[in-house]
Amino acid sequence: MRLSRFFLPILKETPKEAEIVSHRLMLRAGMIRQQSAGIYSWLPLGFRVLRKIEKIVEEEQNRAGAVQLLMPTIQSADLWRESGRYDAYGKEMLRIEDRHEREMLFGPTNEEMITDIFRGYVRSYKDLPLNLYHIQWKFRDEVRPRFGIMRGREFLMKDAYSFDIDKEAARHAYNRMFVAYLRTFARMGLKAIPMRADTGPIGGDMSHEFIILAATGESAVFCDKSLLDMATPGLDTDFASDLTPIVDSWTTPYAATEEMHDEAAFNAIPEDARVSARGIEVGHIFYFGTKYSEPMGAKVMTSEGTEVPVHMGSYGVGVSRLMGALIEASHDEEGIIWPASVAPFHVGLINLKPGDAETDQACEALYQRFENAGIEVLYDDADTRAGAKFATMDLIGLPFQLIAGPRGLKDGVVEVKERATGARETLTVEAAFNKIRDALTS
Repeated sequence: MRLSRFFLPILKETPKEAEIVSHRLMLRAGMIRQQSAGIYSWLPLGFRVLRKIEKIVEEEQNRAGAVQLLMPTIQSADLWRESGRYDAYGKEMLRIEDRHEREMLFGPTNEEMITDIFRGYVRSYKDLPLNLYHIQWKFRDEVRPRFGIMRGREFLMKDAYSFDIDKEAARHAYNRMFVAYLRTFARMGLKAIPMRADTGPIGGDMSHEFIILAATGESAVFCDKSLLDMATPGLDTDFASDLTPIVDSWTTPYAATEEMHDEAAFNAIPEDARVSARGIEVGHIFYFGTKYSEPMGAKVMTSEGTEVPVHMGSYGVGVSRLMGALIEASHDEEGIIWPASVAPFHVGLINLKPGDAETDQACEALYQRFENAGIEVLYDDADTRAGAKFATMDLIGLPFQLIAGPRGLKDGVVEVKERATGARETLTVEAAFNKIRDALTS
């Protein structure tokens, strides 16, 4: 993509309403624009990152055996009355009426609707286990939306729902999602720690929040230091196998959110192994048994010929929220530092002197080579001063910058900068291309 043809509205000044790093940097880097309190438009740069996060989430859900569908944003209040949650949910739910005075709502979550879909089609234990998920915009009317996309009213969420014949089978479904979440966040360069958590309005008796540690985190968290060095399950993980040993290894060391914290248990850990920090929630999983299936009549026939309500769980990932969490976890004074897996572009190609024939020719050749190699490049072909070019590239945080100017090209060299480390290296054009290609494809 040529910068001259891209829409990248960089802000030089930090907006006064931005309270935390991710909000400030997303506004300055032209990734989002606030339309009203807690509601944002996703501008091209931000939208590219959002889609990459979404793709990783989809790939790991599919690998774990979940099946994707798409449910509507507007739901009938009658479904929520069946489960008993319509009046209990609170003012966060946006309640509306259509032109026929039917009571509707903008879905904050989808337990009721997915249960309705399930009961409409599934009758036998032979159709289980089943896990259905979608990635869809949600709305929760926060009393005080703040921190940009981290606590907005409208947000993109992956929510999955499992259906099983009994609690034992449901536990296996829970474990599959548990492991899928560990892999999902690791692929984005995040170390997410599963912590015992309150089930809140979702309900149930087993729940874990996946927390990344960040100085700007929204709440206090506590864990055993050993969790920070624990290896993430690999690509060869067999999701059809019993994943209990993996889950047990991650849940045996102490880890809890502030709401579930046990001071005595935490103090029993050796002092040098205690981690008390701030954390950001990026995912939440629940097992809630027959909380929805029983009142809503979602039952299947067993092998013995009796009908039983299915056991269910739900599994959420804040897809849009993850972008803010990634920035909170990876930035410096100059701007964002994206992991390659979710970066809007892999390389920022900087032409220091547009209009100079040799520089233009070299940059055009590099631009085409990167494109042909499947490496996403943002080519800064704009006629602006060098300092502004460097500041923009540092702000938007692409993993590599390749800087070409007439002085270096006379000697047959260009400069490569690695954004994460700040390391700079002067190389031949061929060596520079190979270095970036090899780093991104290894």
